Amino acid sequence: MGKAMTPDVVVVGSVAFDSVQTPKAMHEKLLGGSASYTSIAAALFARTGVVGVVGEDFPKEYFEIFEKAGVDTQGLQREKGKTFHWSGVYEDNMNNRRTNCTDLNVFAHFNPVIPEAYRTSPFLCLENIAPALQARVLDQMEKPKFTVLDTMDLWINTTREELMKVIARVDLLTVNEHEARHLTGKGSLLKAARKILDMGPKYALIKKGEHGAFLMSKDDFLIVPAWPLVEVVDPTGAGDTFAGGLLGTLASFGEVTRENLHTALVNATVTAAYTCEAFSVDRLRQITRAELDARAAAFRRMMP
Repeated sequence: MGKAMTPDVVVVGSVAFDSVQTPKAMHEKLLGGSASYTSIAAALFARTGVVGVVGEDFPKEYFEIFEKAGVDTQGLQREKGKTFHWSGVYEDNMNNRRTNCTDLNVFAHFNPVIPEAYRTSPFLCLENIAPALQARVLDQMEKPKFTVLDTMDLWINTTREELMKVIARVDLLTVNEHEARHLTGKGSLLKAARKILDMGPKYALIKKGEHGAFLMSKDDFLIVPAWPLVEVVDPTGAGDTFAGGLLGTLASFGEVTRENLHTALVNATVTAAYTCEAFSVDRLRQITRAELDARAAAFRRMMP
């Protein structure tokens, strides 16, 4: 991708080293971070650019992973210091995990600067960085057609007022079950989704892990189950991959319609399942679009 080319999708978030231990294996300093999974998944469907920050220790091979996946990296800043590092351990059920360390390093001072060529991109994904940074990104963009925002408990607890302001500026908020209940104070996920819509977005997407996901708007409701996996190798990044598959698909269509949203949810589901089949982005790097489309078609046949 040439530097002057405007991507269809821009992803802004963390690029990190992940050290992951599961019941079967342990791997140190894999390519991780929300923006990594989201951008590589989105690039399966549409031209994608990533905005993030890494340290001097970020290897050339990891830049090459992005580039070989079709992700433009001109928005990936390299700063003096060490790359953000997360370490975690999964329990036997692969649903619960314990964080051992979160070393923000250069990410602690991340100031997202959107390259000129990215500012007119029609589709934008704001990963779960601080709400003030999400707002700063929106201020740099020139009226994107569709914006997805993710958040997490930390920002709900510590910067709720700023978070509510930025939520009101986006088209879709994506959260998991726990975050939806925490943000809204509602035990029922349907009531939580309705309250999210009252905050300003046109759509509320609630991810339910192995139980699928649902998307609600003021006058519509779409639901998808999860792709059945016999074995989960590493679920890290599955939710971010889901967001990338969803936004990449919508960008490939260019318009957000009910039919396109349904196709996007199917693609998001099967793409997220691929992530769980290997550590880091290793499985995402291997799949072809033909392979993904075949799995999406099989997935549709499973549904009534």
